[in-house]
Order: sequence, then C-alpha cells, then structure tokens
Amino acid sequence: RRLSESKFSNPHFYETIDVDMESAIAARKKLNEVSEVKISFNDIVVKAASAALRRHPDVNSSWLGDKIRKHGDVNVAVAVAIDEGLMTPVINHSDKKNLRQISVETKELAGKARDRKLQPEQMEGSTFTISNLGMFGIEEFTAIINPPNACILAVGAIRDVPVVKSGEVVPGKKMKVTLSSDHRIVDGAKAAQFLNTLRTMIENPLAMML
Repeated sequence: RRLSESKFSNPHFYETIDVDMESAIAARKKLNEVSEVKISFNDIVVKAASAALRRHPDVNSSWLGDKIRKHGDVNVAVAVAIDEGLMTPVINHSDKKNLRQISVETKELAGKARDRKLQPEQMEGSTFTISNLGMFGIEEFTAIINPPNACILAVGAIRDVPVVKSGEVVPGKKMKVTLSSDHRIVDGAKAAQFLNTLRTMIENPLAMML
C-alpha cells in the first residue's frame, strides 16, 4: 500500500550513473584478507552512500506534506527480499560506522528479516534506502521510493566491459546505479551531484574514510 501510494503520488524521476569498480574490487580483496567479517560490495555501497548523504543533505530529507525535513542523522535502510515481498531494516547512523560495523549489522538485520524476527523499531527512521539486485545478475533497474525518504538507490550487477585506458581498449569492471528521487524535494542537479559524489567515493575507497 505504501509503495503504491509512493509510486502514484510522488513525482519520481530517475538518473543512472556507471561506476568503475576496479579500485573497490581491489580494496575489498585486501580488506577481506585481514577482516574477521567479510565485507560485501553492498557494504561498500552503503558506506559510500552514507558519506555522500552527509555532503548532500537535500537527498537525506523527507516530504512531510507541507514542508521538507532535512535529517540530522543518516539512517540507511537496506531492502531485503523475502517470500512475501520486501522488508527494509535500517542501519542507524551509518555514516558514523566503519565497513566492519556495517557488514555485521547488515547481516544480522537481513537474517532477522528472513526469519521474520525483525522488530518494528528496526524498520523505522530511515532517511535513505538502497535496493541491490546485483547478486541476481540484474544490470540496471529503477526502484520505487520508500516513503518518507526523498530517494532510493537501485544497485545493479558488476559487469565485465571493455574500457579505454591510455588510448587502448582493456578489460574493465563497471556497475550501474540508478537514483529514484522525489522531485518535490530533490531536483535533477542535486540528484546528479549526489551521484557524482557517490561515484567518487566508490571509485576512490579511501575517500569515504575521510
């Protein structure tokens, strides 16, 4: 019901950007060599999005009917597929957590979602949502905004593609992400600026640590 209301009452628009994943792949490999908790690509996206949200408060906002609320906290919801549909557990203060903390919390919340053990408070208070279908081989899609969030990020699969480097065509790794935005809150330029910051964070993993 909530998603139907969102789709038909919120003026959605969509912007897609292609992200070079080579540095993120290398960073993840090195992290997982020393980390007790395995870091996923989704964990990297959550961390990068959280850092980008801190820099773009308009994207980290909600529509309240007659006004816009810019949130002081960054609380990222992660869509989890279950037989009956989707659940969106929330990682609170995700911008203040490291990759290990995000990984542990995401795995725990996803497990509770699949076991139908999520508490209501674990699905409340999100300021942004991420939906990742890359593990299913989906290269690109658009997601419906999770109200009252201003935006939702749809994450596709990492693809093997030819890229041009130093004038030569070489093998590369790319990943498409699509931002669905509520035009009452976020305009096209602000969405594009957020996506460019997000891409910078993922393509330069050290940047999200700053």
